[in-house]
Amino acid sequence: MKNIASYPSTRLRRNRKNDWSRRLVQENNLSTNDLIWPIFIREGKNIIEPIKSMPGVFRYSLDKVEKLVEKSLANKIPMIALFPSTDESKKDLKGSEALNKNNLVCKALRLIKRNYKDIGLMCDVALDPYTSHGHDGVIKNNYVDNDETIKILVKQSLLQAEMGCDVIAPSDMMDGRVGAIRKSLDKNNFKLVQILSYAVKYASNFYGPFRDAIGSKKSLKSDKKNYQMSFFNTDEALREVSLDIKEGADFVMVKPGMPYLDIISKIKENFKIPVFAYQVSGEYSIIKNGINDNLFTKDIIIETLASFKRSGASAIVTYFANEIAKELK
Repeated sequence: MKNIASYPSTRLRRNRKNDWSRRLVQENNLSTNDLIWPIFIREGKNIIEPIKSMPGVFRYSLDKVEKLVEKSLANKIPMIALFPSTDESKKDLKGSEALNKNNLVCKALRLIKRNYKDIGLMCDVALDPYTSHGHDGVIKNNYVDNDETIKILVKQSLLQAEMGCDVIAPSDMMDGRVGAIRKSLDKNNFKLVQILSYAVKYASNFYGPFRDAIGSKKSLKSDKKNYQMSFFNTDEALREVSLDIKEGADFVMVKPGMPYLDIISKIKENFKIPVFAYQVSGEYSIIKNGINDNLFTKDIIIETLASFKRSGASAIVTYFANEIAKELK
């Protein structure tokens, strides 16, 4: 930076003295328009089940879902993301329940779309909520088989679109799945259904509470490092995004969020595509468990969400969405 006058003629604190002035020079903005609210659903009736590893987050039976949608609409949250906690009796090696038109996600989609038109619905495309081994795909010879898994993911995506899903979100990290899903959706006249690719999903240690919430934690006997990304890598993330854009992704996701702000920034700089960040369960739990002062917690939540916007994120998937939307309004 050249030709910048120095103190005392330049006093940067002048712009910080008053609230109105701070607002005028604010470089980034955070609003309810930036939020996506992840919701866990389960079988049963009249159930709001606490998740021990995620204080303040619950699994909801379907009869409770409409009230959550109404909260989202009241707080001007544009989209919710549905995640099922599948009964163990319905899990198998191939994740067959993912293709059941009466599974939890499909029933929730039909219920919400029948009564609410003005909210976006995002559904995860992966097999880990449905497999008895807890992995995102079909296992062959002790390895998650890429191409066999894609065949199932394509069917899962098409089923979700038929049920009313607005945003298909493949989170499995199989090579080529975005292109296969896009081709299938277009062929079946779902050309306007969007794809949010988890293009950059790291083999992270921050996912534990989420796996507990969907019920895959106990069944997962190994890690996912042979198909999710190494957290040491940056250039590989750019390659992943480039491929998914070419295959038809409308937006891309970086997961986890805060440990990878540099990755969000590089993707935005290189591709100019909408980049979403996922403030994952481990990040949520660290904030919730580490701070006892509720007023202070709200300030920290806003600070973390602002960091995503500052890095270039267009939207943030966060378990704080409903809680913090009230403040942002």
